[in-house]
Amino acid sequence: MKFSCEKALLQSAIAVTSRAVAQKSSIPALEGLLLHADSQLTISGYNLQTGIRTKVSADVTEPGEIVLNARLFGDIIRRMPDDVVVFTADDKQLVHLSCGDADFDILGLSAADYPELPMVEDDFSVSIQQKLLRAMIEETAFAVSTNESRPIHTGALFEITDQGLTMVAVDGFRLAIRREPLEKIDGGAFSFVAPGSALGEVKNICSDVEDLAAVTLGKSHILFEVGDTELICRRLEGEFLDYKNAIPRKNPISVIADTKALIESIDRVSVVISEKQKSPVRCLFDHDKVLLSAKTGNGEAKDICRLSGDGGGLEIGFNNRYLMEALRYAPADTVKIELNTGVSPAIIVPTEGEENFLYMVLPVRLKSAE
Repeated sequence: MKFSCEKALLQSAIAVTSRAVAQKSSIPALEGLLLHADSQLTISGYNLQTGIRTKVSADVTEPGEIVLNARLFGDIIRRMPDDVVVFTADDKQLVHLSCGDADFDILGLSAADYPELPMVEDDFSVSIQQKLLRAMIEETAFAVSTNESRPIHTGALFEITDQGLTMVAVDGFRLAIRREPLEKIDGGAFSFVAPGSALGEVKNICSDVEDLAAVTLGKSHILFEVGDTELICRRLEGEFLDYKNAIPRKNPISVIADTKALIESIDRVSVVISEKQKSPVRCLFDHDKVLLSAKTGNGEAKDICRLSGDGGGLEIGFNNRYLMEALRYAPADTVKIELNTGVSPAIIVPTEGEENFLYMVLPVRLKSAE
């Protein structure tokens, strides 16, 4: 096997595919990257849950394939001078790497030991702009559950219909929804739950460009195709929360807030809250303002944030991080906050236009006023 390739291209491909390599595995090949050279070079990483495969422009003079330890290979390429890397491997899996005046000899593993990445049937597929997919993942993934007792909620729900794509994440304390129209869907409406860990990698692979990414649903796997890179992950099975019936929308109180100003106010009163000294942020929604306060053993903090609308004197408590994240990820400068009682969820939606996002944050019970 022999090829030559620009160092920068090789380094970038190794960085992307290494994210799917198993850190520690009883199968040594899974701690490596599979290099397959024919008309071009393909590099794959796979940990039996998620696989990433990317094509690299290279001058292949002798086709072949080999597995190299991902960490060692990555460290070598990263330290090489900015030049063309020449790669040769013999029948005994001995690899010689040279670039400029630098030379390395390392031992690879047989590609026969490397498990094949799953094939994904293309019954259903959809195309979406990379920057849109990236934004939708970012603006919902924070609410994906990390609690393994409900595995289905450790992923995000994708619902594809003629109206567009809806993404939903829920962790028992908050819920995040993002909606966007779609350019093209094949095979009709479909839905699936993709693991949160895989979506984090999809977000990293997507660039801030209008080029399309394709999402394909197979019988047990999902394929994300972004440029020359493919990510394959196992779909999560189980019953996802019936989110449409979980969101109360008949809320008598509605106020409009400047997103940045409210985040800054919550941030200020959160100074006295810490891992050891936990406390909810107490919010008193009054006429055209909300009074925020927090009190712990560290001290007491108070602030006022101006709003539009009348909160009717409603007092409600929130986990500061959950409320702040919902506001931080809301793609709008102003938001409408719908409220009902001190023990009902807060609903955060856009103030105008299409309802392309909705965040729900459950309150924390407040002890009687001190």
